[in-house]
Amino acid sequence: MTLLERYILKISFTAFAACLIALTAVIWITQALRELDLLTGKGQTIFIFLTVTGLSLPALINVISPVALFLATLYALNKLNGDSELIVMSAAGMPPQRLMRPFLALGAFVCVIVGMITIYIMPASFQELRNLVTKIRADFVATMAKEGQFITLDNGITFHYRERSGDALLGIFMEDQRDKKKVVVYLAERGQTVESNGQAYLVLEQGSVQRKEPDSRDSSIVAFERYAVDLSAFNQEGGDVVYKPRERGTTQLLFPDKKEFFYQFQEGRFRAELHDRLSSWLYPLAMMAIAFAALGDARTTRQGRGVAIAAAVVAVVILRVAGFAASSAVVRTPWAIIGVYGAPLLAIVISLMLILQGAGIRKARARIGAWGRAILPSRGTRVQKA
Repeated sequence: MTLLERYILKISFTAFAACLIALTAVIWITQALRELDLLTGKGQTIFIFLTVTGLSLPALINVISPVALFLATLYALNKLNGDSELIVMSAAGMPPQRLMRPFLALGAFVCVIVGMITIYIMPASFQELRNLVTKIRADFVATMAKEGQFITLDNGITFHYRERSGDALLGIFMEDQRDKKKVVVYLAERGQTVESNGQAYLVLEQGSVQRKEPDSRDSSIVAFERYAVDLSAFNQEGGDVVYKPRERGTTQLLFPDKKEFFYQFQEGRFRAELHDRLSSWLYPLAMMAIAFAALGDARTTRQGRGVAIAAAVVAVVILRVAGFAASSAVVRTPWAIIGVYGAPLLAIVISLMLILQGAGIRKARARIGAWGRAILPSRGTRVQKA
């Protein structure tokens, strides 16, 4: 890579990093503010808060990176043209293919980053986030219960304790109404939450369990000295955690368990998620090509570039809308896979055609100008001789 190409790469990479950091920070802050309930309402630590919000960063970077590359390409080309550097390069005979090398290098770098995040990092972060949120919701004693207050969960669990003595809870009342026909009431003088093998348990002491018999007014009461309640059984989502397609590894999407009920019910979403991941790396390259096709030509300072920038923005919006539409269509029909890959590839091909066509037009103008300069002096010489 020549000194000039390194100079262009430095400008574009600096702009890309600045756009990526700024956009990611703004969006991350807005999402972090939504999760403040973890600290205020559910009593979680700042570490849990930062972990939950930090696990969303790979998804943000994956979405923002192509847009940041697009903005960086526009900025770099506009700066080069504003400083008349692009005009000098064009006048010196620098072809667009050579001018495009630094942007292609940066685009290839972003494509690799987006591909790695989409295929490996993002599914793992979504899965870890799901596990953490499920654990927070399951351990409602530690997250939501407050001294002297009754709390009622959406799934029908009511919990109350009189006061706290160190790590122990005194005067515990818990009612399980998840099944209206089998209401269970737990009463205990004291209790304490214990974690074992990644599961949270509420160990009750000196109490009783009251069970209402189905279709009867009678209840059975069983007294106990010590009784352990699995808090994960009271999870509002209930049962084992079933991961959504976006929370599963790419290998699981490539080779799914076709006997799984969730896969049979959501086969289209599995297919759409897989091809979204495999095609995501094409979008940075497509957006960079669109920006270069719009501003790659050298223009004087009197020639406005606002129309070209607006056209590039519209083209990027159309590209993303077409991509989302194709992804939604894949859920219903496998034939839409053509659109998932075709949208970014078509944008790349059209942009390259415009770039090369512009170079061809400039060469044709240069040849016509050379012929004109060659003809005019010869005519002038003939006139002098006459």
